[in-house]
Amino acid sequence: MANTVLDFEKPIAELENKISEFEKLGNTHSLDVEKEITNLRKKIDETKRTIYESLTPWQRVQLARHPDRPYMLDYLGRIFTDFLELHGDRRFSEDPAIVGGFAKLDGKPVVVLGTQKGRNIKENVFRNFGCPHPEGYRKALRIMKLAEKAKVPIITIIDTPGAFPGIASEERHIGEAIAVNLREMFELPVPFLATVIGEGGSGGALGISVGNRILLMENSYYSVITPEGCAAILWKDRAFSAKAAESLRLTAKDLMELGIIDEIVKEPLGGAHKDYDSAAESLKKALKKNLAELEKLSPKELRENRYNKYRKLGVFTE
Repeated sequence: MANTVLDFEKPIAELENKISEFEKLGNTHSLDVEKEITNLRKKIDETKRTIYESLTPWQRVQLARHPDRPYMLDYLGRIFTDFLELHGDRRFSEDPAIVGGFAKLDGKPVVVLGTQKGRNIKENVFRNFGCPHPEGYRKALRIMKLAEKAKVPIITIIDTPGAFPGIASEERHIGEAIAVNLREMFELPVPFLATVIGEGGSGGALGISVGNRILLMENSYYSVITPEGCAAILWKDRAFSAKAAESLRLTAKDLMELGIIDEIVKEPLGGAHKDYDSAAESLKKALKKNLAELEKLSPKELRENRYNKYRKLGVFTE
């Protein structure tokens, strides 16, 4: 499905173009070019391993934002069945930037909710580029409270640069909506898995991710601010975004070392957009494994587990 080529992927694209040229040449002039094509394919495999196994934090941010990357609904359709979407926060309106409802994971009832981006301008306007308004977070909390009543696990799938920072959001109290969600998520007596599949930006992500376990797709990021925002504040210039990405330690590997996340979900070589089905299968396996472990805990233990997890964040010794 991938059509967009990132800067650091250009050497791979050039080799792939050469293969296309050789194939065209062989078909046009009836030449045997199989040996040359085989050598080029070997070189492509080597180049891919060299590039993707040594990505910088900024390059991983670019992959997390890749326009061909699978979004929440792409995973939803591949991992869950019998999805029943719920709409509205019962206070103001519906927010299409957050999608949620009841579903089944291999026949087991769960609640699934998350942020959804658009594939084109029309979809992005409808989904507000994956940036929820206050009513989105209030809808999410309403759905989580229904999960509590139904005594089913909660799974959140996150891909957002952050909550919408516009005037309308402020008028409807975006800060309060996120803060209330944070408080209430700590008290939920059911298993709670949060997964970042692309961007995990600031309070926009945190507003639906106070889980017992936090999983990150290999090429996603989870951060208090975007690299561009950090660069604009610290260096007064977004040209320092790559440096900011490194300083923020926002990659899955860094976050695992810091104890902020609990598991890194493996992606296909080159990113989840290279093979949607394979990426979804990896995520499904991780969700089922962690859910099975959490279901052994009592409601009291689940709350304590969640509380202790977040109390430990930021603790360090010199």
